[in-house]
Amino acid sequence: MLHTTIGNIGHLFIILSFVASLISTFGYFKSVQTTDLLEQASWKRFSRFAFYIHGAAVIGIIAVLYTIIYKHYFEYHYAWSHSSKALPVYYIISCFWEGQEGSFLLWIFWHAVLGIVLINTNKHWEAPVMAIFGAVQVFLCSMILGVVLPIIDLKIGSSPFLLMREAMPDLPVWAMKPDFVPEDGNGLNPLLQNYWMVIHPPTLFLGFATTLIPFAYAIAGLWRKEFSEWIRPALPWALVSALVLGVGIIMGGYWAYETLNFGGYWNWDPVENASFVPWLVLVAAIHCMIIYKNNEAALRTSYILVIATFVLVLYSTFLNRSGILGEASVHSFTDLGLSGQLLIYMLFFLFVAIVLLVIRWKDIPSDEKEVSTYSREFWIFMGATTLCLSSFQIIAATSLPVYNKIVEGLGFVSKLAPPADAPTYYSKFQLWFGVGIAIFSGIGQSFWWRKIKKETLSKHLLTPLLLSLILTFVAIFFTTKAQVGDFFGTPTYIILLFGGIFSIITNGSILLDIFKGNYKLSGGAVTHIGVAMMLLGILFSSGYSKVVSINNSGFAISEKDEAFTKDNDKENKENVILWLNTPSEMSDYTLTYKGVRVEGRELPEYLHPKQVELIENDFHAVALEDIVQQGKKYYSAGDTLPVFPENKFYEIDFRDKEGKITTLFPRFQINKKMGNAPSPALKHTIGGDLYTYVALAPNLEEKEWSKTENFTVALKDTFFLNDYVAVLDQVKRVDTYEGKPLGVNDAAVQATIKVMGKDFRPYEVNPIFVIKEGLVAMPAIENDEIGVRAKFTNIDPKTGQFGFAINTTQRDFIILKAIQKPLINLLWLGTLVLIVGFVMAIIRRYREFKLMRDKGF
Repeated sequence: MLHTTIGNIGHLFIILSFVASLISTFGYFKSVQTTDLLEQASWKRFSRFAFYIHGAAVIGIIAVLYTIIYKHYFEYHYAWSHSSKALPVYYIISCFWEGQEGSFLLWIFWHAVLGIVLINTNKHWEAPVMAIFGAVQVFLCSMILGVVLPIIDLKIGSSPFLLMREAMPDLPVWAMKPDFVPEDGNGLNPLLQNYWMVIHPPTLFLGFATTLIPFAYAIAGLWRKEFSEWIRPALPWALVSALVLGVGIIMGGYWAYETLNFGGYWNWDPVENASFVPWLVLVAAIHCMIIYKNNEAALRTSYILVIATFVLVLYSTFLNRSGILGEASVHSFTDLGLSGQLLIYMLFFLFVAIVLLVIRWKDIPSDEKEVSTYSREFWIFMGATTLCLSSFQIIAATSLPVYNKIVEGLGFVSKLAPPADAPTYYSKFQLWFGVGIAIFSGIGQSFWWRKIKKETLSKHLLTPLLLSLILTFVAIFFTTKAQVGDFFGTPTYIILLFGGIFSIITNGSILLDIFKGNYKLSGGAVTHIGVAMMLLGILFSSGYSKVVSINNSGFAISEKDEAFTKDNDKENKENVILWLNTPSEMSDYTLTYKGVRVEGRELPEYLHPKQVELIENDFHAVALEDIVQQGKKYYSAGDTLPVFPENKFYEIDFRDKEGKITTLFPRFQINKKMGNAPSPALKHTIGGDLYTYVALAPNLEEKEWSKTENFTVALKDTFFLNDYVAVLDQVKRVDTYEGKPLGVNDAAVQATIKVMGKDFRPYEVNPIFVIKEGLVAMPAIENDEIGVRAKFTNIDPKTGQFGFAINTTQRDFIILKAIQKPLINLLWLGTLVLIVGFVMAIIRRYREFKLMRDKGF
């Protein structure tokens, strides 16, 4: 049975939301254009009602789409593409925004919520601001409209409510079974099955959505010729936007840090860059908005930067969703045929903003007097300029694929390629911008709060300068002594270290002075301290990241695999082999690989593979024994339990010099969508993280066994197995088989074959011979530690000899890479300080706006 009605209702809600936003835009536009006060109020009431209907329709779309996903209506292409029956509820939420249509819908939802908030908080600016909001919603709703205009056969948008037979009409199954419904869906990309992916996308899209608010106020100010009045209501929202977008970006970085295996939290991927650049420009805009009262020249700059922020958000959307970065980024979506609409969306608002700016430019107040280098405005301008230059360098290189497409569209050939080693390329530029941001934030805050004059310059800045220099060299001394890194090998790092320390000292001293007066004014100083801490955390954790898994065996891990042999055998030198249950030394640790583990979906600990039998393509397993963890019985033998079959976890014990053991479980994921993907496990300490991941592991389900070799031996006889010396130590009678007692008429004997492994470590193989209920069983018994499989073939009581069939294979092992990330906690702690600073600044600016609003200004 096809559930077509619910999809039709969802599509009806999409059309309603599109029409309602269009009507609301028109009504608010008329309200701004008319001079009659009664007519203005009438149009506003009408438009407000239309926007509420739009918001209700958006909620309806979300409810319908979530119902389709949650109830597994796999006749719908979106549900089939992004979900499966095995997913828990919290990951079904992630399925909602994995696809393009769902992420557009999330963006639309946040705009609807923010629009309703603005309607009810600022009546003076409601009409012009909401006209901009409505226009944006028209464009966004068109992205999921999913209609084809007749005659011209033009498709507008891609609907999330397409049936499978509509989305994939060429499948042969429709000819045989028109009402065919798949039994299950493709499932959520396993890499996205992470708690950060439940909260990161909504946060990031809320950040994108909030950039519209200062943009709308700026356009409204130009539209109504209220050139400076828009700053006060827009500033708190700009701060909110910077906070939320920044948190969303950091969330994405932390997800990458604990899920991907490139060795860090930021890889300068084009899609990562495209979200970071608007944030940099927005922060620059905030600084210009703050100082416009003291220097009206900042007003024009504020307009430019606020507009640029929103346009850059649209540009990042175009980069991400047009498919233009398909070969340059692992994050980008494939093109759903929306690239033309996205381009029109971006160019429309860019055109409107530029035209208004050009028309009103001469009317915008501007201070023509030259800014003194001893003024606070100058240093804040310097900081804002540095942020803008940083963003330009990033977006220029990120946009090379776009440049190539434009040149090709003009009939020429362009072969400009994005940097092959993106982290090195971007970092060599961004390091200096980081230095500038740190130093200018310290100097700018000093000028802002202490009103420094030319004659008092040395009095206010000499002390923090000297103290910073002293602390810089103290830090260099201790980090060198602790073998964290050699600063003198990279002199530019000394400058960044000095800049970060200088920023903390200057802003810290200012913070203390402010706290003596009114602590509510200290948001800026706290924020700058957070930024400086983040810069220092990035400096140490990235600049002095050190591989500690050095291969000292003298043997290459692989002489054929290019992944290990390229760059002068780099990976052969920087990975270690760990054999099953064989201790191995690595840096300050003794490592012991304990074997593969299975993840149960509802269990606090991992499972041994022998505890369960996986059911193929079902995301479930059958318990082969009682599952007891942490003193609680979760499942009985024979029960079915949900598991993550695509995830393999490798249990590794890390014993430090004091004997303390930390157990890590790095993951290796069999990922059909993104390719097999290793994910790290992290050992956290105050001084930093030990970042480990499994670079390579054998597939034990597909191991190849040697030809069978038969042995006939007596007790205490010696023979050779897989190049090891083996002894038949004993054969004894046993009373149980597979954990169950044998009957009166049953019998079983078990052999103990002792094998002397490498470094004279003893191992055992225990084949068993069973007679049960008149039937004979001689199961093969495996030992993965030495790669041996043995089974009884014969027992001769007359001669006292025993027959065994032996097969050998590769021993169980993993290839491990481990990287030391010193002082990375400075980065995460700095993020928290940054958030606190932004919150304090938001509260202060909102109170100022509210006070003036309530007074009628």
